[in-house]
Amino acid sequence: MQTAVKMQGVLVMCYFLSSLLGGDAAPAADEVTYLPGLQKQPSFRHYSGYLSVADGKHLHYWFLESQNNPSSDPVVLWLNGGPGCSSLDGLLTEHGPFLIQDDGVTLQYNPYSWNKIANMLYLESPAGVGFSYSDDKKYVTNDTEVSMNNYLALKEFFNLFPEFSKNKLFLTGESYGGIYIPTLAERVMEDASLNLQGIAVGNGMSSYKMNDNSLVYFAYYHGLLGSQLWTNLQTFCCSNGTCNFYDNQEPTCSDSLSEVQDIVYSSGLNIYNLYASCPGGVRQRLSVERGELVIRDLGNSFMSHRWSQLWNQKLRSLASVHLSVRLDPPCTNSTPSFLYLNNPYVRVALHISPKALDWVICSAEVNLKYGRVYMDVRKQYLKLLSALKYRVLVYNGDVDMACNFMGDEWFVESLHQEVAVQRRPWHYNNEDGLQVGGFVKEFDNIAFLTVKGSGHMVPSDKPSAAFTMFTRFIERQPY
Repeated sequence: MQTAVKMQGVLVMCYFLSSLLGGDAAPAADEVTYLPGLQKQPSFRHYSGYLSVADGKHLHYWFLESQNNPSSDPVVLWLNGGPGCSSLDGLLTEHGPFLIQDDGVTLQYNPYSWNKIANMLYLESPAGVGFSYSDDKKYVTNDTEVSMNNYLALKEFFNLFPEFSKNKLFLTGESYGGIYIPTLAERVMEDASLNLQGIAVGNGMSSYKMNDNSLVYFAYYHGLLGSQLWTNLQTFCCSNGTCNFYDNQEPTCSDSLSEVQDIVYSSGLNIYNLYASCPGGVRQRLSVERGELVIRDLGNSFMSHRWSQLWNQKLRSLASVHLSVRLDPPCTNSTPSFLYLNNPYVRVALHISPKALDWVICSAEVNLKYGRVYMDVRKQYLKLLSALKYRVLVYNGDVDMACNFMGDEWFVESLHQEVAVQRRPWHYNNEDGLQVGGFVKEFDNIAFLTVKGSGHMVPSDKPSAAFTMFTRFIERQPY
């Protein structure tokens, strides 16, 4: 009897200690036990719910444990851009374990899912994006507030999942994630309780000025502008060998830049992948459908700061006289994801709050009201690199026009880090054998890498190459 009492006491103490240390502490209420659309449910655990942050804001997350070894594999945060676009697009169309099919009902397993080697956390941020919402239904925000709320969401995540708090942590994202990720990292690196190891940004907005200036060169050297327009640009926008395509006030230069803008954004080209077709075909710039102003070529507002400001002014004035504004990224078919995520059975399976709006790939309200604080993130990168312990990767699909590779390469070069490995091809294996994946230049703690033939969404266009790149980044292997 005494032995039994002692044993019971030991078990109680073990349970108490395990709860203190985390134990199996994942929130059972958030576990997804059945996901519609799959022929067979996954062997790994996954969770969907809300992380509450400041001022009554609730950010939706979907966390998928690693298919390898969840207890020791890193936790990788993923943020899509916009600002105003959902990270579930990254999950369902880029590198998540389930890829949405054209019927908007069926999911297929992704052989190149990033959760093959990592615990993946997809966060819909800021509030107003996807299934994330605010109690007061007000969705005005800015870069500074978003970085704080993303930080608070991370803290809340590890409160809910303390068993992962000691795992290595990586912050990753694409496009406007070029602002989100380094500004978040600046906060995370100051918190010793978070085991930050590095960041990776794909086709990121790193500098508006460099993105604007490089895009004109990119367009000309890809055969879009023609010799006469190029001559005009050189004559009116350049002097002493330096060109300013960013904030040039010279009227004839502005006229030429307007021509460039029309070709790149309004002629029907796929701005996310120059060599891909445009789903839905070439459309008019603006059209009104059933009382809605439908924006066909604003996209995720990845366009230049100068040009996006002009567009936002037009859109605000037009939107005020229409019932609603819907933001459709150009040449992007988000209908399957829209149908799937708004299926009531899926919403129940993912524990979506009744306060959440209908899911759309990008929120026009968030985008149009968003305050852009940072015109470049050089300070944040230099702060990370000065710590001499974080691994940083900037990668670009080389046929993207939204955030082109040349601008990001200029940005990385402008950080003036010590070169470790000169620019060279990198390789990966596919069904045809060893292939050139693109080019990479490595500095002491940062690498710039291109993915050959890929557009803005690298894992969608080149899944095998993207998985190889991601694996080498996470496992600190040479590229």
